[in-house]
Amino acid sequence: MFTNVGDKFFSLRSELDYRTSCWQHGKKLPKLAASDRVILDSIKRDGIHITNLTELGLNSTSQLLNSAYSLLPSMGTANYRSSTQNPPEIYIVTDLPAFYNWGREQRLFNIIENYIGLPVAYHGVHLRKDFANTEQFQTLLWHRDIEDRRVLKIIVYLNDVEEKHGPFEYVPISLISRSQAYRIKRQIKNLGGIDDQTLNKIVPKSAWKSCPGPAGTVIFADTRRILHHGTLRTEERSTLFFVYTANPPKRPELCTHYWDNTYPRPNLNREFDELKSPIREGMGLKEEGRAIVPVFAE
Repeated sequence: MFTNVGDKFFSLRSELDYRTSCWQHGKKLPKLAASDRVILDSIKRDGIHITNLTELGLNSTSQLLNSAYSLLPSMGTANYRSSTQNPPEIYIVTDLPAFYNWGREQRLFNIIENYIGLPVAYHGVHLRKDFANTEQFQTLLWHRDIEDRRVLKIIVYLNDVEEKHGPFEYVPISLISRSQAYRIKRQIKNLGGIDDQTLNKIVPKSAWKSCPGPAGTVIFADTRRILHHGTLRTEERSTLFFVYTANPPKRPELCTHYWDNTYPRPNLNREFDELKSPIREGMGLKEEGRAIVPVFAE
């Protein structure tokens, strides 16, 4: 009993501190151009905004794509047709400048900081290739991320994504009632994720929103707020995931897999390997101002 009371008190205190910090930092939020305000308002309202690399027009996009497409041929070389559950192949590319620098573009940081409402922790980048699956497991199950109160992910499609490639899918916030939200939360707590059949009994499939799109599609998504998953696919899908939370996040121990040894790094030639040294040496150091490197658990 006393433990429960203590936990509740700590939770309330933590929430109060969080709201106070947001209020104090609100006076320091960077100004946005009208076009970027549209992105921010969409994420605030719906938990998601979909655009593309051309519309964003970031200066480092060409370097990002050149590096991504040079690495993709080394992924997925095994035979993934023999299993009903094929886990994705993931490269940590956080310490490669072409990837890291795109995610640190000041326009992106300004949008993200305005959304999160606090200084931003940029945790890193995954280059990911997903394979054909006939059974739901891991991130193919419906779920919400729990690293922080707000978890902003930027997903970039590297190939045209149709239904057969398993696009990102979510349930719009406005279409989930309080009673449905309670049932979803209980299911996730008990099972870790929800399959399509179970969710359809809570929120009808007609309410689900699939996000197909051509190569270069960019999805800003708060994966804490929106119920989401990757759909079953019959063909490969290649993507980039950039991840941001407040600094520090509520659960920093859950953010380490964007820079630690959970997943492999690409096997690069020596010239390319030397290019990543300055960023690797700077990992874990907070910078002055808004742009910071990934935050490590303290």
